[in-house]
Amino acid sequence: MLGNFSYSNPTKLYFGEDALDNLSTELQKYGKNVLLVYGGGSIKKNGIYDKVVAILNDCGKTIIEDAGVMPNPTVEKLYEGCERARAGKADFILAVGGGSVCDYAKAVSVSVHCKEDPWDRYYLRMEDVDNEIVPVGCVLTMVGTGSEMNGGAVITNHRQKLKIGHVFGDNVFPKFSILNPVYTYTLPKYQMVAGIYDIFNHICEQYFSGEDDNTSDYIMEGLMKSVVHSSHIAVENPTDYEARSNIMWAATWALNTLVAKGKTTDWMVHMLGQSVGAYTDATHGMTLAAVSLPYYRYIMPYGLEKFKRFAVNVWNVQPNGKTDEEVALDGLAEMENWMKEIGLVMNITDLGVTEDMIDGITEGTFVMDGGYKVLTKDEIKSILKESMR
Repeated sequence: MLGNFSYSNPTKLYFGEDALDNLSTELQKYGKNVLLVYGGGSIKKNGIYDKVVAILNDCGKTIIEDAGVMPNPTVEKLYEGCERARAGKADFILAVGGGSVCDYAKAVSVSVHCKEDPWDRYYLRMEDVDNEIVPVGCVLTMVGTGSEMNGGAVITNHRQKLKIGHVFGDNVFPKFSILNPVYTYTLPKYQMVAGIYDIFNHICEQYFSGEDDNTSDYIMEGLMKSVVHSSHIAVENPTDYEARSNIMWAATWALNTLVAKGKTTDWMVHMLGQSVGAYTDATHGMTLAAVSLPYYRYIMPYGLEKFKRFAVNVWNVQPNGKTDEEVALDGLAEMENWMKEIGLVMNITDLGVTEDMIDGITEGTFVMDGGYKVLTKDEIKSILKESMR
C-alpha cells in the first residue's frame, strides 16, 4: 500500500546549453553581497568562472570569494566559509561546481547565523534549523549527488573519523539551479563514472525498500535503465550531448525527493561508503561502488522478490527455468559486469582501506532501519571485510 506523504520541491531549474542566460534574472531577487563558492579551480580553466563573474559584475554584486572546496568538504572548511560569509555580510551564496560544492554551500547557508557549533548541532545532534538561512543558488559542473535540487549537505570530520549527511528541509533547498550538460564535458573519466554510480545507487537506496508495487518503483526502473544506457555512450564519447544530458537529468530526479515518496528507503550503502570515505577521503561514488555488491548479496534473501524484479525489469534477465534466487543473483551479476565495464572501483582495498581500519569504519557506520534488514555491527564488519576482496 502506498503510504501517506506530502511533496514539495521549491527549487527552480534551468536546463540546457543556454541555461546560464537565466542567472542574471535570478540574481536580481537577492541582496548585493554574494559568496561565490567553488572548488579547486577547474572552473577557471574551462571559462565558467569568467562567465559567472561577468554576470555577477553586470548585476552590480559584490563578490566574496570562497574557493578551495574539496571533494569531501571538511568541518574546518565549513567554519572558514562561515567566517568569510559573516565578514562579507553575504546576502546570497552562489555555488559553482559539483555536488560537494553545492553540499558545502548549503551547510554554510544554515551555519552562518547558527549560535553554536554547526557540526555539533546539525551533524551530531541532527537538529533542525531555527536561525536565519542565507539562500543558495547552484551552477552545476558535475553530476551525481542530486544536490542541486535537494536539502542534503554532507560534511567530513577527519579528527572524529566521521562523514555525515544532514538532509535539511525545503527552506534550505537551492532557490534555483542551472544545469548545462556541456559544463560536465571536461570532467576526468574517473570522476564522471563515480558520479554515474552515485546516481545509480541513489536510485537503488530507494528502490530496495518498502512496498514492491509502488509507482515510484516503475519510475526508478526507467531511471536506472536510462543511466545504464547513457553511461556506455558517455564512457566512449564524453562529449555526446544526449548521453550527458540524460545522465544529468537522471541525477536530479534520482535524489530530488520525488521517487522516495511512499518508500521507507534504505541508505545503508551510503552509510558504509561514507564511513569508508571518512578514513580514506576516497571519491564518494567509488566508495559506494566498492561496498554495494557485498551489501546487496547479503540482504538479497530478505528482499528476494524485489531483487528478482530488479533482475528482470532492469537487466532483462530471463527467469524461465530458474529459481527466484538464481534470477536475483543473475541480476546482481549483470550489475557487476556493467560496473566493471564503465571502470568503477570494485573493492575498498583499492581505495586505501587496510585491515586495521575495519573496526573503526564499522563503528563509524550509522545503522539505518528503512531497508529489508537492520544490520548488526557484526554484520557490517562482515560486509566490509567482504568488500576488501
